Amino acid sequence: MTVNTLPDPVASLGSFLRDRRSRLQPGQDVRGRRRTPGLRREEVAMRANVSVAWYTWLEQGRGGPPSDEVLERLVRALELDATGREMLFLLAQQRPPPLNPGASSAVTPALQRVLDGMHTSPAIVKTAAWDVVAWNAAAAAVLTDYAALPVRERNVLRLLFGNKAARGSQKNWEESARLAVGVFRIDVARVGGDPEAAALAAELQETSPEFRRLYAENEVHSLWGGVKHFRHPVAGVLTLEYSSFAINGAEGLNMVVFSPVSVADKQAIEALVSRKLQVA
Repeated sequence: MTVNTLPDPVASLGSFLRDRRSRLQPGQDVRGRRRTPGLRREEVAMRANVSVAWYTWLEQGRGGPPSDEVLERLVRALELDATGREMLFLLAQQRPPPLNPGASSAVTPALQRVLDGMHTSPAIVKTAAWDVVAWNAAAAAVLTDYAALPVRERNVLRLLFGNKAARGSQKNWEESARLAVGVFRIDVARVGGDPEAAALAAELQETSPEFRRLYAENEVHSLWGGVKHFRHPVAGVLTLEYSSFAINGAEGLNMVVFSPVSVADKQAIEALVSRKLQVA
């Protein structure tokens, strides 16, 4: 009979915890020989500030799913990186971990090169608070010249509800605004109440009656994809399909790409980009 020596492709929470525990080295103050590598259950439990019995049950697959707070303590106790943290939450709760409020919004040169490679598809990278932190030449030509704006104003919601030019570019402003507010609610929930997002919501409720009205409706929407019609002062109405992508390795950042629907739309964007580059 052939014995399968390959590892189980579907990991369990218990096996994951045991594996990560075995990879850690005890501190220098720990004396005596050990029969097995890594930390003992008692040591992990002490690091995570949980009872030994309860941690043992976790490794044995007993008891209910641990809370977010306990999982975060286990992340620190087992010295997990971002990928390990995600795996721990997936195994324990069958969902990704909540995003860390205040996560870095740094855009790597490689990510910027991805944006720049899309010559006729306007693309932006935004945070959970809808700050635009990166864009390509097509976005600057078609959507907004973000480089010409103060950093604080490079925010999709501030532009949509407080900038006349940005508002006028939406062929159906009400539909776009309602979608944006509904997606914003989801983004805020994902980060568990980001202070910057909360401050933005409070600011817009104070300054924009339209935002206050839409925010009070408590609608939620997804930004996976759809069609938008932009009214450009030079090119006229452009029809673009949009798609949203979470960026691996950049917690809290999303890329939104607008692709021209027709050849005419593509040619119009090419002309706008060329014209802007000539002016610059």
